[in-house]
This record gives sequence, C-alpha cells and structure tokens, in this order.
Amino acid sequence: MDERIHAIDAVAAYFDVLSEPMRLRIMHIVCESEKTVSQIVEELGASQTNVSRHLGIMHRNGVLARRKQGNRVYYSSADTTMVELCRAICKNISRRMDDKLPLRRELLRPMH
Repeated sequence: MDERIHAIDAVAAYFDVLSEPMRLRIMHIVCESEKTVSQIVEELGASQTNVSRHLGIMHRNGVLARRKQGNRVYYSSADTTMVELCRAICKNISRRMDDKLPLRRELLRPMH
C-alpha cells in the first residue's frame, strides 16, 4: 500500500507542475520550438521575473530543457509525455467548445 501511495503522490506532483495557468501558457509557447527567455516574456506579455520563476520550476521538474548560449538561455520541451497530455486535454476541451469561439482555435493551434 505504501508504494501505491508514493506512486499516486508522484502522479499528483507531475500534474501539479502545470496546475498554474502561466506554466500552461509557457508550455504552449515552447511545445513546438525552442525559445529564449526574452521571446517567452514577449509572447506572454508578463514580467521577466515572473516568467523566470515559472521556467525554473518547470525545469527543476523535468518538464523543460534549458541550454545557455552566450548570454541567452533557451528553453524547450523536455517531456514528450507532458506535451502529448497537454495536447490531448486541449483537444478534449476544444471539442466541448463552440467552433465560433476564438479560444477553441487557439487551443488547437499547437496540434497542427
């Protein structure tokens, strides 16, 4: 029983990484291609401090890969399962939405 509880706790922690909307937005941005921190900040319209905090959490949890080149830091998806999971959830939610809603098109954008 203890092993099963530990496994369930690990699954909950895995889902917890993307329980924050900002982290979902970041995942949406980097799921297809590597981006610099400044590109992510610009696309999100958020502060660099806030974005960097979330990037750090996602990197520490193995969701994002990070590489440095000169004075730039690049992030990309490091967990194909997480990308597939996000895409599956976005598809599921978008099926429930009216085709006329712009949000539906935005949710489906990374799936093409």
